Parts: sequence; structure tokens; C-alpha cells
Amino acid sequence: MDLSIIIVNYNTFKLTKETIDSCLAEPTNYTYEIFLVDNKSTDDSLEKLQDYFKSETERGILKIIPNKTNEGFAKANNIAIEQAKGDFILLLNSDTLMKQSTIDKCMDYMTKGTHADVGALGCKVSLADGSLDKACKRSFPNPVNSFYKLFNIKTNSQKDDYNLDNLDDDGVYEIDCLVGAFMLVRRTTIEDIGLLDDTFFMYGEDIDWCYRIKQAGWRIVYFGEAEIIHYKGASSEDKKTKKRNPKLIYEFYRAMYIFYRKHYTKKYNFFVNIAVYIGIGVLLAFNLIRNAFRS
Repeated sequence: MDLSIIIVNYNTFKLTKETIDSCLAEPTNYTYEIFLVDNKSTDDSLEKLQDYFKSETERGILKIIPNKTNEGFAKANNIAIEQAKGDFILLLNSDTLMKQSTIDKCMDYMTKGTHADVGALGCKVSLADGSLDKACKRSFPNPVNSFYKLFNIKTNSQKDDYNLDNLDDDGVYEIDCLVGAFMLVRRTTIEDIGLLDDTFFMYGEDIDWCYRIKQAGWRIVYFGEAEIIHYKGASSEDKKTKKRNPKLIYEFYRAMYIFYRKHYTKKYNFFVNIAVYIGIGVLLAFNLIRNAFRS
């Protein structure tokens, strides 16, 4: 098996169905399987997906894993990774759509030429309005570039530019960090560094994985010649009020805390660490309050 595609569903029948449909509709020269992990959806989306993709399931193309508990996004992906047979693993969000030749372009890059040292590859991720999802090519967050990003301070130094805005969106180059919405990872890289850290319930697990990939000596490449569409936020917002689930806001900032504590605490002094932790707490409180009054 060349490729194992992993998609996690939680109460998003329509979005997940369209994501899987876009994968199945994409002609490819590579053998592949699709894992659909349902994180104990509380609606009828699992049953509807099982019914809709019955023939693909019977033919072994789609493998459905119904989790009995929801232990988070990272844990759900890990369950599928451990069962996957592919030489490459593709993490794919349930609110994305494949564009033409995306799979073949990315797999060709990873399997042909002199790219055996590339541990992970990400493609161009476009939002529904056509703009770039800036999370698809970025630096690792640190106190300096996070400060500049928070206060929208522009800098000419690439090392202080979190979103790497100066790099061509359609280019191909090595970067620090991809986004988990589309992340193609070599099997041997996973065997080298381990699975996703399921301490992260949701958010941050992709940054942590990229950090560990780079630490182990693998390269990470942004491949702007292939593209997907990302309906960002569609799976986490109330469609009427645009409010987000407060737990997801909490997990977003909790992920910041976990990542910083895991990788940066020993790199910075006591005062920087305290400032970062206070900043995360203030941002969490502010966004919870703002979300409560959103309409």
C-alpha cells in the first residue's frame, strides 16, 4: 500500500462526506486506503456515513473506526496510523476538498528524485474565499514571533515572521511547520519519531510533530504546486451565531501552554516563561469572553 489517508469525523456528516468524495473522485497512480475515525459523534453522522459509503467499505477502500470515547484529534489519528498499511500517511481534515492531481503531485515529489530526507510534506491550503490559510507554511512559534504576530508588527527578518508571508504561496521550499489539515508524512519518519502526542486534545499536535520531525534531522517541505480547499472553522462554529465551542477555545490555548512547556521552558529564563504563561492565560480569558458575546 502506497498511501493511507486518515480523516477524523465529529458531528460533520456533510463536510466529511464531501472530503471523502473528493478523495475518491481523484484519479491517482498510487494504491491507497482511507481511514474514517469517528470520535463518538453525538448526532447520526456516523450512521449516515456508514450507509453512504457502504460499497467503498465493502470493497476495503474505506475503513471506518467508531471510537467509543472521544479522546481528541491526535489520539484518533494515532489509532488509525497504527492500523494503516501505507508507506505514507496523510492526515486530512474533515473540512477539506482535494483539488486536481493533489495526491499524485505530492506523492511524486516524495517518492521520486532526491527527496528521501523529506519527512513531511504540506501543500498549498486555500480558504473558501480563495485566500491562503497561512497556517500551511509557518515558522515554529516562539516568544518573539508570537509577540510580533499578536500585535501585527511587520518585520524584515524571516526568523521573526511566523507566517512566512514573504515566501511565494505557489513555491516549493523547506520550512519549519505545516498544518494538520493536510500533512503527508513518511512511514519511516513516524517509526523514527513516534506517533502524535495525544496530550494535545485538539490543536498543537501538528506543530509538535513537525518540531520533533525537524529535531530528528528530517526536512519539512511546503509544496505549493498542489492544493486543497479548507473550509476552516466550519466544523467548530455554530452556523447561526458564529460562536465556537468554549472547550475548543480552551484547548487552543492549552495547546500553546503544552507546546511551550515541552519544548521551550528550558531555553528561556524564568521571567520570559512567566510572561508567556500569563499571556496565554490573558488571551484565553479574553477570547472566552468575546466568544460569549458573539452574535
